Amino acid sequence: MTMLTHGCRIAALALAVAFATAASAEDKPIRIGVLNDMSGPYADFQGPGSVLAAQMAVEDYGGRAAGRKVEVISADHQNKTDVGAAIARKWIDEDGVDMIADVPNSAVALAVNQIVKDKNKVFIGSGAGTAALTGEQCTPNSVQWTYDTWELGHALGRAIVEQGKKNWFFIAADYAFGHDLQQQAADAVLRNGGKVLGTVDAPLGTKDFSSFLLQAQSANPDVLALANAGADLTNAVKQSAEFGVNRKAALAAFVLTVQNIPALTLQAAQGLLTVNAWYWDLNDGTRKWSERYEARFAKHQMPNDMQAGVYSSVLAYLKAVDKVGGSADGKAVVAAMKATPSDDPVYGKVTIRADGRAMHPVYLLQAKSPAESKQPWDYFKVVATIPGDHAFRPLDEGKCPMISASR
Repeated sequence: MTMLTHGCRIAALALAVAFATAASAEDKPIRIGVLNDMSGPYADFQGPGSVLAAQMAVEDYGGRAAGRKVEVISADHQNKTDVGAAIARKWIDEDGVDMIADVPNSAVALAVNQIVKDKNKVFIGSGAGTAALTGEQCTPNSVQWTYDTWELGHALGRAIVEQGKKNWFFIAADYAFGHDLQQQAADAVLRNGGKVLGTVDAPLGTKDFSSFLLQAQSANPDVLALANAGADLTNAVKQSAEFGVNRKAALAAFVLTVQNIPALTLQAAQGLLTVNAWYWDLNDGTRKWSERYEARFAKHQMPNDMQAGVYSSVLAYLKAVDKVGGSADGKAVVAAMKATPSDDPVYGKVTIRADGRAMHPVYLLQAKSPAESKQPWDYFKVVATIPGDHAFRPLDEGKCPMISASR
């Protein structure tokens, strides 16, 4: 009788431990880590704004997925590959992060991409621009949501050459993003009968572009193409006006957002052409969400395409987690995202290709003149809408190993 009682107690204890373990697993939150530049040249262009966008997506989804609470955490990668990689490893190994979002700075994004693959979690790039993420470094664990360098370079390069402006000079950010963007745009220029007169590489965080602009002036181009972003782009455009470069050459800004304009002023920016994956004033849905965002954002700025992309991609991720029944298997979650197109009021209908490229329209935008702007943040007009299958690199040209292996 004593042995039976002892055995029953052991069985009951084992059962209690099993229930406690299961309950603990259910109580463990799903964590989304927004990794970006919080203090450097891209802080206004992703930074805290992308964190807010992720939080709004979680709130709008109801705060839970697969029966578990969803939390958003964030960190500053300082535009350093080693810092970003260390944060990603710690997040996954120690902090229970299931998905890493945003990640501007292509060198950091490529490092995070590999870590996430190795640990079978999920990476959704919204600020990450390198086309390698859906090309030679594609993985079954990653999605590129907003834009990429192939799309920016080819779409804008082709459009401007078709206007008769064929001789180009590039100032490119001196890291993976800038090099990739310059290469893609140059390819489009050459394919459409244009010429590349020269290229200079400017270090990230450059304050004084004078030496680069003097080189551009000496080449006498039709187009000065700025393959950079954030505060670097703002500085380059302002200084090109000071040097008078923009009186002889058209300016092409590949990554121009609403956050650039206040520092530039519409007076200086008017006429600038850019290609953008999204704009806050597209329709009633984008306006309504953007007004909510602006009211909550500490700086009271309207969101750009990358911040809106974080919102939209987090919604799609949470839907996939619900469909799979959990977040542990990142590859399964991404497969579910690819199998089920998303549709939300911000980005609208989005499908995800086999290589991880999110497919949606992109827009050719032109900066308005001061007289055309009717309200705060009314900075751009839509010149043309480009369907996703015309905007992004064809699937068979990306050299994605997953596509090659399936054939």
